[in-house]
Amino acid sequence: MSSTSAREYSHFHDTSTNSYDTIILGAGAAGLLCASTAAQRGQRVLVLEKSNKVGKKILMSGGGRCNFTNYFIEADNFISGNPHFCKSALNRFTQWDFIAMVERHGIDYEEHKHGQLFCQHSAKDILAMLLNECDRAGVIIKTHCEVSEIETLLSENLSESENPDNRYRVNFLEKGTSTIVDSDSLVVATGALSIPTLGGSGMGYKIAENFGLSIIERRAGLVPFMFSDTTKPLCERLSGLALDINVSCRKESFRENLLFTHRGISGPAILQISNYWLPGDPIAIDLLPTLDASAWLLQAKAEQGKSRLKTLLQQQLPNALASELVSLWWPEYGDKHLAELTDKQMTSIGKQLNNWCLKPSATEGYRTAEVTLGGVDTADISSKTMEVKQQPGLFFVGEVLDVTGHLGGYNFQWAWSSGYAAGLFV
Repeated sequence: MSSTSAREYSHFHDTSTNSYDTIILGAGAAGLLCASTAAQRGQRVLVLEKSNKVGKKILMSGGGRCNFTNYFIEADNFISGNPHFCKSALNRFTQWDFIAMVERHGIDYEEHKHGQLFCQHSAKDILAMLLNECDRAGVIIKTHCEVSEIETLLSENLSESENPDNRYRVNFLEKGTSTIVDSDSLVVATGALSIPTLGGSGMGYKIAENFGLSIIERRAGLVPFMFSDTTKPLCERLSGLALDINVSCRKESFRENLLFTHRGISGPAILQISNYWLPGDPIAIDLLPTLDASAWLLQAKAEQGKSRLKTLLQQQLPNALASELVSLWWPEYGDKHLAELTDKQMTSIGKQLNNWCLKPSATEGYRTAEVTLGGVDTADISSKTMEVKQQPGLFFVGEVLDVTGHLGGYNFQWAWSSGYAAGLFV
C-alpha cells in the first residue's frame, strides 16, 4: 500500500482508526474535489484509489496541460437522460469558482478557442493544487487499494464497541491483506469505462447495481471514427492532415478541425459529433464551411475558365486532399479546364464538397474514448446533493453518472461541480 499525501496527518486523526466520516472511492478529479470540500468542513475523510497514482486522467488531459474548465459552461453543453439534472451542481460550484481556486494557487493558465482554459505549464499544477487542498484539510489518500466488498451496516447488528453512526463498511486489499473501514458516508467517484490504461473501470456501475440503481446504456464518447470501406485507405494516405470543417449527425453539428488518421478520422469536430452518433448513422462533412461551394465554382468557371478543377480546389483545400478527391469523385474531370464543365456539373461538385456523406463502421471504442456516455441513472440521484434518494449516505459523482460534457473542459467542470456538491452534504 502506498499513500499519496505529504503526510498521514497523525496529529489530526488517529490513523489506526478504522472509522471515518466519509470514504471516497476514486482519487480522480471528482473524488479529490469532493474530499477537500468535505474535509474543510471538519470531516474525517479517507480516499481509496485502486491505481498506483492519483489523478492519472488529469495528468494526460489536454496534451498534458489539462483543459480544466471553460468560460462558457451551460447545461446545453451536457448530454444526459435528464438534461436538467446537471444545473443545480453547475450553479453551486461554477467555472468561476474553480478559476478562483486556480488563481489562488498561482497557476498560470491561458484561453484557447471556444473559451477553453488550459494550464500554461503542466497538468501537474492542477493535480498538485487538488492534493494541496486535500493535504491542508487532513484528507488521507491511499493508492493500490482494491475494494472487494461494500456492505451497509444496520445499528441493531452492531456490537456495543462499534460505532452505530456508521452506515457503510468497505473491505479492501492493503498489501495483500484485507482491511476494513467504516464510514457514515460513501462516495463513488470511480470514473467510467473510458481509457482503461488510466484506471477506467466498471466498478462504479457494479456498486450502483448492487444497491438497486438503474444504469443507462453506456457507450464510448469523444472518440475517433473508423471505416471498413474505401474511405479507410483514403484516410491512411491522408494520415496526419488536418482541416477546418463542419460535421453533422442527428441534427447536431460542430465546426472544428478534422484530422485524418491511419484508422479513420479524428480531431475535435469528430470527437464532438461522436457523442451523438449511433452505429449505422451517416455523418455529413462540409469541407468548405465558409463557402457555398457551388456558387464559388460557378464564379471561378466564369473568371478562370482555363484553370483545372484540381488546381482550383487546391486554393481552398490542402493539396493532397484536393488530389485525392478529384481521383475519388471526378476522375474524368481531372484534366479538363473549368470552361469544359457544365454548370450542372460544377453545381454537383460543389454540393459534394459541402456535403460529404460518410458512414463510419465503428468508433475506436473505450481504448481511446475520452468519456463514457450513459451511466448511473440520475433519476435515482438528488441533483442538489448527489446522494442516492433511497440510500442515505451513498453518493455518486463525476463520470460514473449519466452526465457527459462536450469536448473543451466541460467534463472536468462536471467533476468539480458534482464533487463539490457531494462534499457539502456527506
